[in-house]
Amino acid sequence: MEDTLQRLHEIDREVQHLSHVASALHWDQETYMPPEALGERAEQLALIQGLIHDRQTSAEIGDRLAALGIPLDSGPAAVRGPLPESARASALPGAQRAFLRELSRVYLRARRLPRRLVTELARETAIGQKKWVQAREARDFCLFAGQLGIIVGLVRETSECLGYAEHPYDPLLDEYEPWMKTAEVERVFRGLREGLAELTARIVGSGRRVDTRFLTRRFPVDRQRELSRRVLDAIGYDFTRGRLDESVHPFTTRLGSCDVRLTTRLNERFLNTGIFGTIHECGHGLYELGTAPSLRGTVLAEGASLGIHESQSRTWENLIGRSRPFWEHFFPVLRGLFPDALEGVDLEGFYRGVNAVEPSLIRVEADEVTYNLHIILRFELEKAVVARELQVADLPEAWNEKSRELLGIVPPDDAQGVLQDIHWSGGAFGYFPTYALGNLYAAQFFAALRRDLPELDTLIGRGSFAEILEWQRDRIHRHGRQIPAAELCRQVTGESLAPEHLLGYLRGKFGEIYGI
Repeated sequence: MEDTLQRLHEIDREVQHLSHVASALHWDQETYMPPEALGERAEQLALIQGLIHDRQTSAEIGDRLAALGIPLDSGPAAVRGPLPESARASALPGAQRAFLRELSRVYLRARRLPRRLVTELARETAIGQKKWVQAREARDFCLFAGQLGIIVGLVRETSECLGYAEHPYDPLLDEYEPWMKTAEVERVFRGLREGLAELTARIVGSGRRVDTRFLTRRFPVDRQRELSRRVLDAIGYDFTRGRLDESVHPFTTRLGSCDVRLTTRLNERFLNTGIFGTIHECGHGLYELGTAPSLRGTVLAEGASLGIHESQSRTWENLIGRSRPFWEHFFPVLRGLFPDALEGVDLEGFYRGVNAVEPSLIRVEADEVTYNLHIILRFELEKAVVARELQVADLPEAWNEKSRELLGIVPPDDAQGVLQDIHWSGGAFGYFPTYALGNLYAAQFFAALRRDLPELDTLIGRGSFAEILEWQRDRIHRHGRQIPAAELCRQVTGESLAPEHLLGYLRGKFGEIYGI
């Protein structure tokens, strides 16, 4: 058994190295790659994804898993639920059992996808991301529609190959939020939507307006870069194992256990875009850098799910980064960097300004109350596209109608509507629900953090974040993918995922700001 496990670890390590190479190419494409290099980059990525697929589906993995008694049923259920443990595997330590569970999961999913489909998707999404940028700059969906149609066709084929028992969206969601089904997301979102609608109506009905005009004054980007660096240093991001760059759409990527890179987007005329985007990505980076050293180079060295991953970024961005104690510490720094832009603005005015609730067009700039409505919009649209209930050509009109229904506003152009997010150009259908799930997990984890650190607000107000980060590392980060998301939530908080924590947090915070 020891030789079999060792060999499986060796194969997995090769897959991880290849994945990091692909990540490096993606990172370069979004940051510094010259535009004429796109064609070759698409072929490079297709080649690497093909090599990864070859290793993930090798007969040797199947033979060695079978030798350990791991069931390798090829039906749809094989990609829809945790695998039962064999008698031989159940005698192994917990980390090794988790390794076999996750390796088996990857193997079973990959084995159902033809190599041709994997490489074609890699090639077409590399092209798609470039076309998306061009269409976004031109504010014209038509420039992207043809390529998106190709990508959607491949995504639908992926769903069919993986198989499903209930909804074609299930196997796509399962890629990002393991073992969660579309029906579960719909159930959670129904309760969340009702609660958010009620709270939004109360805020609007309060008649109280928060002044946000100062946020659109001039904030020089060179000083925003300095602010971002100072905040990341204070929070605990390790620049010896990462870096911060700029891209059209902010993201975090792992090129290795000691190479986790962040990007942000800076807007000279809107402060929130840069600083809160930077803090958000830092939360992802801290999670990636916090996995236990023993997991490095294995399939376990990543987040339990993207919902859990998103909970860490949203905790730092919103529950900490938009809190009054956080700005009690950083507002003097901000005033020093932007004295002209913040002339006449005091701490309380700034705190209320960055927490103002107003339905807006851009998801990444949305307030905490309306943000999840953006996610519900995207979830409903992409679920319909995958199920062939909505065609790609009809997306702009459907987007505008959903925006009117959920947010009460209609985008004036495609760049502020259907083209604002990068995800579809990368084939990431099934990803968006994890953002809202992340907010739910974040509020529940934060309640547990406050329970364990009663002096939490004092620590934040002093700019002392080490204890907070240590708590996250101990309870969440170090486990990587060893513990499935639902189990991790119960382990950290003592209960299953419950929307009431997020709604309670929002009602308390914004009830105080708006006097309701």
